[in-house]
Amino acid sequence: MKIIGFVGLPGSGKGEASQIARQLGLAVVIMGDVIRQEAARQGLEPCDENLGRIGNELRASEGPAAVARRALQMARATGKEIVVVDGLRSREEADFFRANAEEFHLVEICAPAGARLKWLAARGRPDDPRQPDQAGEKILSSCPGERPQAAAALERRQGRELSWGMGEAMQVADLKLRNDGSLEEYRKNVKRLLEILTAGS
Repeated sequence: MKIIGFVGLPGSGKGEASQIARQLGLAVVIMGDVIRQEAARQGLEPCDENLGRIGNELRASEGPAAVARRALQMARATGKEIVVVDGLRSREEADFFRANAEEFHLVEICAPAGARLKWLAARGRPDDPRQPDQAGEKILSSCPGERPQAAAALERRQGRELSWGMGEAMQVADLKLRNDGSLEEYRKNVKRLLEILTAGS
């Protein structure tokens, strides 16, 4: 199996890259889905606090590659020779995939913090940072800035993911893909990169 892994801070564009991969006919496994499935099994709401706690617990009880092991099972279940794995969080996860795939390429996706915050707010997933709504939705913390509560939530989330070793994973990435231009340009670059990697160049 050939695995193409995406690593990047929250909101950097990994999900959009995975959408392009699907459009190209590639199988995609989202590592966050491993955590969301565990939350569902435990009957918990898939909010940031719950998902972060489950991620910590899995890694503490089963080792730093716990989520990667489950994601690899999902990848093998697709029956495909090439699988995109979205959302690596540590060097250990990268090493695990490298050791268990015939070929492994790790791609770091990077985008400016302000843009990531805006995209996450627009995405609207239950675990995404967002502004409190008109009904007085609870916020977790605040900090200076245009969207202080959302910015603080994003800081907390990326701090947790960096504590799992994401910084080290980004350092060992084989390739870096910048997402700091237009969406059309980014999609074109993702498509080009995936075509090159799947062709074996």
